Amino acid sequence: MEFEFWWLLALPLFFGLGWLAARVDIRHVMTESRSVPASYFRGLNYLLNEQPDRAIEAFIEVVRVDSDTVDLHFALGGLFRKRGEVERAIRMHQNLVEREDLTADQQLRARFELGQDYLKAGLLDRAEAIFSVLQQTDASGQARQFLLEIYVQEKDWARAVSLARSLSQNASHSMQGEIGHYLCEMAQQAWMNDQIEVARQYLSDALTANRDCIRANVMLGDIAASRQEFDQAVTAWRRVETQSAAHLALVAERIMDAYRALGRESEGLSFLRSALARLFSFEVFNTVFSATLRLQGPAAAWELARDELQRTNSLRCLDRMLEAEQLLPAQRAGSELPLLRRSVVQYTQARESYQCTACGFRARSFFWHCPACGEWDSFPPNRKEE
Repeated sequence: MEFEFWWLLALPLFFGLGWLAARVDIRHVMTESRSVPASYFRGLNYLLNEQPDRAIEAFIEVVRVDSDTVDLHFALGGLFRKRGEVERAIRMHQNLVEREDLTADQQLRARFELGQDYLKAGLLDRAEAIFSVLQQTDASGQARQFLLEIYVQEKDWARAVSLARSLSQNASHSMQGEIGHYLCEMAQQAWMNDQIEVARQYLSDALTANRDCIRANVMLGDIAASRQEFDQAVTAWRRVETQSAAHLALVAERIMDAYRALGRESEGLSFLRSALARLFSFEVFNTVFSATLRLQGPAAAWELARDELQRTNSLRCLDRMLEAEQLLPAQRAGSELPLLRRSVVQYTQARESYQCTACGFRARSFFWHCPACGEWDSFPPNRKEE
C-alpha cells in the first residue's frame, strides 16, 4: 500500500481537536467544583478522618445552602435512621416528600424511606398507611415485606397469613414455615378464648401449610391433655420425634406425665429410653432418670446416669449420678458428697440456657420467635452449657 502524504496534514488536526476537547472537559469540571459548597468537601474530609458527627453537621450545612442536593438528603436520612436518630430522619424525608420538583422515582423513594422511618420509630399505623399505598407501585415487593413485619408486630395474624401466602406465590423462597407459626398464634388465641375446635382447625391448617410444623403437634398435644384426652396427647407429642428428634426434648416430660395418667408409665419410659439411645438430650435424659428412679430404684438410675456420663461427659449427668448415689444403701462417697453435688448443681443451673442460632441471644426459656432478632425457629430445643 502506498503512503498518502495528506495523512501528515491530518495528524496535527486530530491532535488539536483532542486538546480542545480536554480543555472543555477540564473547564466543565472546574465550573462544577466551584458550584459545590465548601461544606461538602469539609464533610468528606471529616469522613476520611473518621469524624462522622462533624461530617454529618457539615453535610447538613450543605443541604441548607443548596436544597437541590436530593441524593445528599437521602443519604443523611438513611444515616440518621441507622444511628437511631429517627426524628431527624423523619424530618429529612418529610421535606423530600413535600417537594414538588422531584421526579416520580425520587418521590417514590422518599415515601419508601419515610415508611421505614415510621417503622423504626414504632409508628406502625403511619408506616402501614405508606406501605399500603406503595403496594400499587414498582416498590410493591419490598412494601409488602414491610407490611408483613408490621402485621407480625401488631399480632394481626390473619392478615399476616393472607399476605405471607400471597408473597409465597411470587417470592424466591417459601414462607410456609412462617405461615405455620402465624396459624399457631391464631390457634393460641382461639384456645385462650375456649374455642377448642377453632384452635384445632388452625393447627390442622398449620400442618397442611407446613407438615414439619413441630409447634402445631406440640399444641395439639397440649390441648388434648388439658381436656384429659391423654391418648390423643401422646399421639400428637410422639409425632414430634418424626418431625425432629431433637425437639422431643420439649415434650418428654409431658409424654411421661400423660403415660402416668393412663397408668402406662413403663411404656412411656421404654419409649423415651429408646429415643434417648438414638439421640442424647439432657431434657429427655432428665425425664428418663426421674422415671427410672421412681419405678426401678436408685441403683438402676445410677447405672443410667453413669452410662450417659461416659457417653456425653456432661456435668448434668454427673449431677444425676451423684443424686442417685446419695440414695444407695452403701454410699461410696464420704460426708463431702452433698457438698460436691451442691457445687455441681449451682454450676449447671447458672450456665444452662437456650441460644438463638441467628443472633446468639441467650434465654432461660424456649422461644419459637426470637425476641431479639425476630427470627422464627432459631432456638434449638436443648439448653446448652456455656
